[in-house]
Amino acid sequence: MTDRELTTDRSRGAGTWPLIHAERTALAADLADLTDEQWATSSLCTELTVREVLAHLTAAASLNSLRWLAGVLRCGFDFDKQVAMRLAEQLGATPAETLERFRRAALNTIKPPLPAIAILGETIVHGEDIRRPLGISREYPIEVVTLVAEYYRGSDLVVVAKGRIGGLTLVADDGPFTTGSGPLVSGTTLALVMAMTGRSTYCDDLEGEGVELLRRRCGMA
Repeated sequence: MTDRELTTDRSRGAGTWPLIHAERTALAADLADLTDEQWATSSLCTELTVREVLAHLTAAASLNSLRWLAGVLRCGFDFDKQVAMRLAEQLGATPAETLERFRRAALNTIKPPLPAIAILGETIVHGEDIRRPLGISREYPIEVVTLVAEYYRGSDLVVVAKGRIGGLTLVADDGPFTTGSGPLVSGTTLALVMAMTGRSTYCDDLEGEGVELLRRRCGMA
């Protein structure tokens, strides 16, 4: 990366952090009054409860590149093992402690070695992994979810997205996002983002001849 590209990337990151902080704060507010039973609800992430997904988000908000690398080495380059280890560190003894740890980390500006836009994407996607099973909805600013959609359409970093939508045309019906060529998949920008990142339940919110192919691809890693 050239000096100019690095400066541009840092500038984008600086502009993204307020969006990340806003999404974390909104999620904490949405979860303030959950019962113990609700905290134990299965999330859209395989085998994780909503409480565990929140702890995962706290870990991501508390982990700089150096600690991330130390964890990778400690776990023998088993990335899934590191994710589980960091989640356990942030879970706390009770749901109230889990939420409080997330609140304390919400305005952090540290991250693993990922672009800030990836952190914004994870915050929104995992936020929906939590909200959807609980029946909680959020009206995301369209410009924010469009930024995330634009990022995922060109990336398979952390989660397969670009590869999942190959040969399909995605068109948002609530904003400017559009990408690709082939059978049509249309719907809200949020539903497109969630389906792009493998959440098959959001395919129920989409229309077009390409939806079933996208649904089948949601099983991709």
